[in-house]
Amino acid sequence: MSEKEIVTFISEQKSLQVATINRDGTPHLSTLWFNIVDGDIVFETFTKSQKIKNLERDNRISCLLEDGIEYEKLRGVQINGFAELHTEPDAVHNLARGVMARNNPEIPEEMLDDVAKAMSVKRTAVVVKATKVISWDHGKLGGTY
Repeated sequence: MSEKEIVTFISEQKSLQVATINRDGTPHLSTLWFNIVDGDIVFETFTKSQKIKNLERDNRISCLLEDGIEYEKLRGVQINGFAELHTEPDAVHNLARGVMARNNPEIPEEMLDDVAKAMSVKRTAVVVKATKVISWDHGKLGGTY
């Protein structure tokens, strides 16, 4: 995919698969909602979660966004990089608010701050700083594999 196609593809997705590295070196996978801030993937999660414990120890991270059911229509973007962890209440609140607004459009604008503030008390926000982006679009293969 071109850079523009990657940006569009990411903006159309809702779920982000996140891989961190467990203490024993095995991958830890989870799926989260996310937002895009200044071109970076952002998500928030419980500070006591395994993914945050892993990132505190080793901030390398891999993210996957994908869609398609049939092989000839599979598309995806993998983002490798490192995680910036934010625990300051104001930063977590602002980033959590963006994630909530993007993924819960039914929450009225005037309630977003209260919801994000309540969520951010026990949470850490993660900004993914990409070092490598890999994409694929089987629809461009023209039926040849």
